[in-house]
Amino acid sequence: MLGEDTSKSGLYAPGKRRRLNIVAICLNIFLPWIVFSGVFAAMTFDLHYKKPFWTWFIVGVGGAITLGAWVLAVIRKRGVSWNLFSSIALTIGLVLAVFLGDLNFRFNMSRYYDIANLQVYEDVKPDVDKGSSLMDAGKVYFASGTTLDNTRGVGFKNGDVYCVAPIVKDTMTDYDFWAVGKNCCADRADFRCGEYANRRARAGLRMMDDEDRPFYRLAVVEATNADSANPMPAPHPLFFYWMQDPLAAQNAYRDDGFKFFLIAIFSHFAFNLLCVIVATIAFAKIGSRY
Repeated sequence: MLGEDTSKSGLYAPGKRRRLNIVAICLNIFLPWIVFSGVFAAMTFDLHYKKPFWTWFIVGVGGAITLGAWVLAVIRKRGVSWNLFSSIALTIGLVLAVFLGDLNFRFNMSRYYDIANLQVYEDVKPDVDKGSSLMDAGKVYFASGTTLDNTRGVGFKNGDVYCVAPIVKDTMTDYDFWAVGKNCCADRADFRCGEYANRRARAGLRMMDDEDRPFYRLAVVEATNADSANPMPAPHPLFFYWMQDPLAAQNAYRDDGFKFFLIAIFSHFAFNLLCVIVATIAFAKIGSRY
């Protein structure tokens, strides 16, 4: 497989000039990298977000190529050879592509796509607007005079500390807009998350982590019940990262995802190339045909 010369078998005879199998070497340089890059791209970008079936179909194609390499290596029974090398290289590339691609998708690209598919609201007034009317908000720009009420911030601890503080303006009736963050506050009245100290910050980027949302809700329950004399009803709480420019923060997810993708594919190419060079030298020393 992969360009290996099977016309003869055995070790090189003493004194016989050894020839490189250029086809096998080139295939083992590029094929594992192509499989890695293709599967990694499918797992990372919008195909995974919009059409997950086709994403896993591409993973299946990569798996079929890898399985075929192993079957051919077993059938030929040539021991240490380019057949075995390609099987191992394809397996490593496929596993890494699925793992790293899913990681990049979850922590970067899916967050970007989620926010991009939601609405942008401007001049939102926390004292007038209700959370129930902005359930599809991705980026919110609040009206002038909107601030964080750090004195009524609360931290709920469950391993991490889930911090919340109400976003307020003038006289509030319902508290549906909350700034959030993890491990950036004390139990009470010490919210230090996001751009809390930036006087120009008056906007929010929607918090999209489903795993964290229940704990932020519990923190809001604590906050609304902390002072019975001054209740803070929150019938439809929405959670945001407090900042000045949510569009830049949204695009940062995309940029980080592309950066991770490029670093990964070039690193894999360099690693695989190094392995091919080492294998070429090793095969030459043990006298295997390639």
